[in-house]
Amino acid sequence: MEKWDLYTKDRVKTGRSHTRGEELPEGLFHLVVHIWLKNPEGRYLISQRSADRPTFPLMWETTGGSVLLSEDSLEGALREVREELGIDLPPKEGKLLFSRVRDWVDGKRFGDILDVWEFPFEGEADLTAAEGEVCDTRWADVTEIGRMLESGEMVGTLGYILERKP
Repeated sequence: MEKWDLYTKDRVKTGRSHTRGEELPEGLFHLVVHIWLKNPEGRYLISQRSADRPTFPLMWETTGGSVLLSEDSLEGALREVREELGIDLPPKEGKLLFSRVRDWVDGKRFGDILDVWEFPFEGEADLTAAEGEVCDTRWADVTEIGRMLESGEMVGTLGYILERKP
């Protein structure tokens, strides 16, 4: 059972927790991280979701997920990369690119505060760590990611990466 801290839209912890799968209380938010691993050539390591994932099966994405109870954003980012890709990143190399409150997106309640991280990385993932979450990885530049977003191969809420300079 996954539990999250609840925050106000101004990122103030409320002292309340939430269990994944339950309806989020109106006006409260949980913390979510996206982590972009970027190599020196400016390409990003993206991953393909496993076929049995309940949402977006076989679509490409960046690593991410909900920050767990008592974790901070950086701790959640490091854990997600370790769990999904089998990669241990040095915390000091992470850069918080931006944060965004996402209450409603395309008519669906997200109810989250999204922190987007970038880490330098060269290497490959260890998919044995993913336990059914990730079935493949590959390196892609912003142009390829844009094409994948346009064709529907990549999770559409990641389009913000196109706003970044390569």
